[in-house]
Amino acid sequence: MLAEFAARRDRSQSMIAEAAIASFLSPDDVERREAIVAKRLDQLDRRITRMERDLGIAVESLAVFIRFWLATTPALPEPAAKAARAKAGERYQAFITALGRRLAQGPKLRQEISEDKNGSES
Repeated sequence: MLAEFAARRDRSQSMIAEAAIASFLSPDDVERREAIVAKRLDQLDRRITRMERDLGIAVESLAVFIRFWLATTPALPEPAAKAARAKAGERYQAFITALGRRLAQGPKLRQEISEDKNGSES
């Protein structure tokens, strides 16, 4: 690799090796590596923050839906409840299909919800 790199740069192998060793041992190298690590950690922190936000949206969406459904859906008499249970599998499959289509095509719910806590667009 050293020979190929030296040939591409039209420099001697010893010159390339000397520059690499000097760069490695340079005090600036430690600072540069630290800056690279810090930048990567910042990127990871932003990703985790977005994941936490997305999870919060999912949990709150589910809670709102469950509360709404429980508040608005009356209990069914037994004959109707049997028919509803029979239809449940078909309706669930339709839901899964629609969810898969939404995940594949977007937009994602998190993109529709403003990050501003006051509800104004950012």
